[in-house]
Amino acid sequence: MENKEKQVKEESAGSFIKSLLIDILIAVILAGIVLFFIRPTIVKQTSMLETLQPNDYIIMYQRAYKHATPQRGDIVIFESDLINEETGGTKLLIKRIIGLPGDKIQIIDDQLYINGEAYVEDYIRDGITPPVDTPLPGETFVVPDGEYYALGDNRVVSVDSRTDEVGCITVDQIRGKAVLRLFPFNKIQRF
Repeated sequence: MENKEKQVKEESAGSFIKSLLIDILIAVILAGIVLFFIRPTIVKQTSMLETLQPNDYIIMYQRAYKHATPQRGDIVIFESDLINEETGGTKLLIKRIIGLPGDKIQIIDDQLYINGEAYVEDYIRDGITPPVDTPLPGETFVVPDGEYYALGDNRVVSVDSRTDEVGCITVDQIRGKAVLRLFPFNKIQRF
């Protein structure tokens, strides 16, 4: 009788371990599939104030532009040529797509114009877009084919496509599109 109880316990333990390993394998496969499409990201800088705050936890859709093109207003995370002082690698930036290929960009009296029309943006922090390098005040800059003009929402401090250090970006530089803010919980928002 004792041998039979021992055998049942051993079979039960083996079945439990087998079931646990299968569950772990399924969880790992599902996590890999999810991470292939999305990636959690934490905002580090203030260039997207007031839309995004430092330490906001956002979800980036990594495959957003595999079969589509960026649209005006998309918030994107892209690899720049700037150096990340902490890692020594290239720095990821988060900005909003403003100019599409072929668009004519002007900044006159701190007002952004796209294709000759004042571009109204209720989300920018100080309500102004100061000129930096590109375009210079009153000049017209045409966004090159295959490139995008991306600006931060906090234009006074943002290092973005207006600067020679960043310039226009390509789809190949874009790591993903911000689609959801998850934290802080009282500010959960879809983009």
